[in-house]
Amino acid sequence: MPSDPQRAADLAALAWLIELGADEAIGDVPVDRTALPERAPWAGALAVAATAPPASPALAPPAPAPAAPVVVPPAGAEGEAAARLAEGAGDLAALAAAMEAFDCPLRAGARRFVFADGTPGAPLMVVGEAPGREEDIEGRPFVGAAGRLLDRMLGAIGRDRAEAAPERAVYIANVLPWRPPGNRTPTPEEVARWRPFLLRHIALAAPRVMLVLGNTPAQALLGQGGITRLRGRWTEVEGRPALPSFHPSYLLRRPEAKREAWADLLEVRARLGG
Repeated sequence: MPSDPQRAADLAALAWLIELGADEAIGDVPVDRTALPERAPWAGALAVAATAPPASPALAPPAPAPAAPVVVPPAGAEGEAAARLAEGAGDLAALAAAMEAFDCPLRAGARRFVFADGTPGAPLMVVGEAPGREEDIEGRPFVGAAGRLLDRMLGAIGRDRAEAAPERAVYIANVLPWRPPGNRTPTPEEVARWRPFLLRHIALAAPRVMLVLGNTPAQALLGQGGITRLRGRWTEVEGRPALPSFHPSYLLRRPEAKREAWADLLEVRARLGG
């Protein structure tokens, strides 16, 4: 039986490990952590939000299914109207006004129009999915739990939405400017409806590099889903380098994906010359 001071120290160490998300001992031999890739400075904060059980060490994870092309419904008259309004916007203020005035069923159930945040013209543009509850209340993208995590992630590569200097600035927008009911995933029809505005938004914001977070932005900008397969692979959006990666809300549910997300952020930092 260890002494009382030793027992207290052991319990404190155990509590610290549990707080970091370690809830099970797996493996018969120690792992040399110094041989693993660089760890994200915000990774420890993710572990406390883990909800999914750890994968069995005896079973290899299944290979991700190939991403299927997303079938975008015909634009029709509504799509043509959206394209005309988007192309007619000469600057971001005009685009915001056109988007807010555009007829959309989602508007009836939302509180606030959510356009963008950060610094227009920043070298890095982050594209997310749609406003959630907190964003709908505040009128800015990424201000809930996922937004706070995004801020830590961007801070880890020297980016801050409150900074205007190009070496630290970032610009943030979503595919949809209105909150879907119950925070549900946007439908293909909704994505198609707002795609012309998103493409115009990118053209007017003119980023050097884009970070595409999650399935919905990938569907809107790349024409396919399956973010597990797409992430980490550079592509182009409107002639600009774009890197798909996990949405912060996914990382809150699956903190084991933080290593891949950190690798993506390092890619973005390198592409930006940081």
